[in-house]
Amino acid sequence: MDHDTFEQLLDGVRRFVNERLIPLEAKVSEDDAIPADALAEMRALGMFGISIPEEYGGLGLTMEEECRTMFEFCRCSPAFRSAFGTNVGIGSQGLVMFGSDAQKQKWLPGIASGEIVTSFALTEPEAGSDSGAVRSRADRDGDGYVLNGTKRYITNANRASIFTVMARTNQEAKGGSGVSAFLVPSDLKGVSVGKPEKKMGQQGAHICDVNFDNVRVPADLRLGEEGQGFRIAMQVLDRGRLHISSVCVGVAERLIEESVRYAAERKQFGQPIANFQMIQAMLADCRAEANAGRAMVLEAARKRDRGEDVTMDAAASKLFCSEMVGRVADRAVQIFGGSGYVADHGIERFYRDVRIFRLYEGTSEIQRIIIAREMMKQGK
Repeated sequence: MDHDTFEQLLDGVRRFVNERLIPLEAKVSEDDAIPADALAEMRALGMFGISIPEEYGGLGLTMEEECRTMFEFCRCSPAFRSAFGTNVGIGSQGLVMFGSDAQKQKWLPGIASGEIVTSFALTEPEAGSDSGAVRSRADRDGDGYVLNGTKRYITNANRASIFTVMARTNQEAKGGSGVSAFLVPSDLKGVSVGKPEKKMGQQGAHICDVNFDNVRVPADLRLGEEGQGFRIAMQVLDRGRLHISSVCVGVAERLIEESVRYAAERKQFGQPIANFQMIQAMLADCRAEANAGRAMVLEAARKRDRGEDVTMDAAASKLFCSEMVGRVADRAVQIFGGSGYVADHGIERFYRDVRIFRLYEGTSEIQRIIIAREMMKQGK
């Protein structure tokens, strides 16, 4: 996308967030649902297809452009981003990177338009951080596979038209080497979705269990070759971690804006609390950390756009930014004091919302393991 067109997109996103989404935050949290007209406007803005190549109807943004877009979009409740997050990230990128021409032609245009919602089905009751331990199995049967298993905490599962499913095709192989990836339409016989879970935060964004009971999956819906599933999942997650890092930066920026505004308005001892050095120190720490997170994300995104390996950089960005936004949210509650603990200002909602960032798409502990492993591999 050329510079001027991209700047117009950012301006449109900025106005949409300020004028439409921020005023809806409390309602979405209370109703646990995003209004249909807001979803339609997101589709019209192109948000469901920002990472889908232009030839399939998407915007085809670079990784850097995608991250910059998320900096702007995620100044609102992260539940809004979750509505299209799987379409632009983990739910579509396996197809973009490893899909056949026929698979791409069939699915990507609908994903880009938002007509099709995707989900990424990796996590299981006994396989979370240990993602190579999936027990779901896809047994070869004639010209296809029979898929059985349960997936847990799957984002957008109750809205999904298609799942990217990781299942074991080689029962003898240990770890990820026996895992393959499949594109599984939600309307296949034997696919069922559980009720949305009650969560700590991000009301309006839903996660559900997904069950596969003797689901017959044609061989042409396998993604890549047999045994490539774990590799596909890891490459998808590398990219997804940069996306989530940029989400964390955007939310941090919103919390900083709110904290600065409140500190300037709130008076104690006859003067704005912004005059007190302890408040200033909290604001300064928030700004320094948010700036550092932004710089980390953009540098890693540019490296990925140059075709460089960013496994360590993506993990470092995810670790730092998800931990950073948690600290920023905690300081925001402290700056707001009692007002930060009650629902009126929405600060307590953000405090709950950001806690998930340290868990999904790889916990902070897993990111540390990845970083250390890559350091030893690179010798630096």
